[in-house]
Amino acid sequence: MERRVGTVSRGIRCPIIREGDDLAEIVVNSVIEASEAEGFSLHDRDVISITESVVARSQGNYASVDAIAKDVREKTGGGTVGVIFPILSRNRFAICLKGIAKGVEKVVLMLSYPSDEVGNELISLDKLDDASVNPYSDVLSLEQYRDLFGENLHPFTGVDYVAYYSEVIRECGAEVEVIFANHAQDILAYTDKVIAADIHTRNRTKRILMANGASVVLGLDEILNKPVDGSGYNEKYGLLGSNKSTEESVKLFPNECTDLVASIQSKMKDRTGKMMEVMVYGDGAFKDPVGKIWELADPVVGVASTPGLDGTPNELKLKYLADNDFKDLSGDALKEAISQRIREKDGNLVGRMESEGTTPRRITDLIGSLCDLTSGSGDKGTPVVLVQGYFDNYTND
Repeated sequence: MERRVGTVSRGIRCPIIREGDDLAEIVVNSVIEASEAEGFSLHDRDVISITESVVARSQGNYASVDAIAKDVREKTGGGTVGVIFPILSRNRFAICLKGIAKGVEKVVLMLSYPSDEVGNELISLDKLDDASVNPYSDVLSLEQYRDLFGENLHPFTGVDYVAYYSEVIRECGAEVEVIFANHAQDILAYTDKVIAADIHTRNRTKRILMANGASVVLGLDEILNKPVDGSGYNEKYGLLGSNKSTEESVKLFPNECTDLVASIQSKMKDRTGKMMEVMVYGDGAFKDPVGKIWELADPVVGVASTPGLDGTPNELKLKYLADNDFKDLSGDALKEAISQRIREKDGNLVGRMESEGTTPRRITDLIGSLCDLTSGSGDKGTPVVLVQGYFDNYTND
């Protein structure tokens, strides 16, 4: 019988993961039990994806606000420190800011505008136009910002992040000064010690600061990149990718996961006879059409993966073939012509018109984004996602 289904993404329910749990065994058991309970088969090249959150939890990769503060004070020397380009998030940054503020005497908080790096708006573009403010050149004080734009609440959380972040800093005993600017070097008029809190643009930001005379430049990736008094840490990403755990602690991004994905792949092969691919994923890469917010608060989408997930898709655009190369065909003749073209396609279609419009992204970023949407971030209880049929095409029965 002709196959009628393509890619399928299934959230797999798992037990609540705790520190020290054998995550590989839990994942393998959960996938196999789900297949038996729901009556679906497992196949070669199915993809098992695990959210980074439960990996970090099983690793016990947590750190306290005090550990952050100690690391910040040792690396900056305290005093007045600029914190620039943070994202607007209670979950992602507020606890980090709390630790930073406890490690210094004054924070000069420089917020990008009209939005942060991942699209959270402080000001709408329409308001900027009405006020004749140029975000590419104008540096605004807090007073100027309030006079021009008043209070601006986040459309989803209802939080005024300017007031909220200021209060977080004051509650930790530090002074706060807030400015709004989009050039990293603008902070140097206030202090030469700077923490670059941006995620994906951090290397450029740090380079600009050093080139313009900053005496201390740190990224969030350089805070808690080693243990502090036995705390958790992430050697590569530091505080990047961290999430609020409690009011006084964060869960950090997981450390090395290569052994985990290899172990799951091996266990699944032993238990089912199927050679599956395995990855650990962070935030997906997609933009909310209403709030204009990208996810992408993690430093990477694909944290770790088995080798079969390397590379990018190599696909033909079916509608291009139907509308151009085979525009005079229909029905079975059209189906067979397109199928034959797929079977004969080159191993590298980059730049070819018949691949125009296919998604030129890494496979791990695509699958990770699909899995992030499938698992959600709330109470679904599905930190593992099974993706089936991803590598199939129109010719597979």
